[in-house]
Amino acid sequence: MPRYFFNLRHRPGPNGLSVDEEGDELADVSEVRSHALRVAERMIATDRLDMIRDWLECSFEITDEAGAPVMTVPFSNTVSEGEVWN
Repeated sequence: MPRYFFNLRHRPGPNGLSVDEEGDELADVSEVRSHALRVAERMIATDRLDMIRDWLECSFEITDEAGAPVMTVPFSNTVSEGEVWN
């Protein structure tokens, strides 16, 4: 099964990327996107990091085993259009 790396972009520039050194084995690209959204939802709900002020401005820059870009998944995609935040 191919391995994908979910690098966290938390601000612009080279210092705003946290590199995923381990990656995850997933069957295909549709599974990659679903996995990214599940992980993003969990991070938004549970992780508290000083370097991140607004989780919805973050994204995963996903690469394959060769380091080639596969897709970018914005954390804002975890929110349905029209959803109200209190």
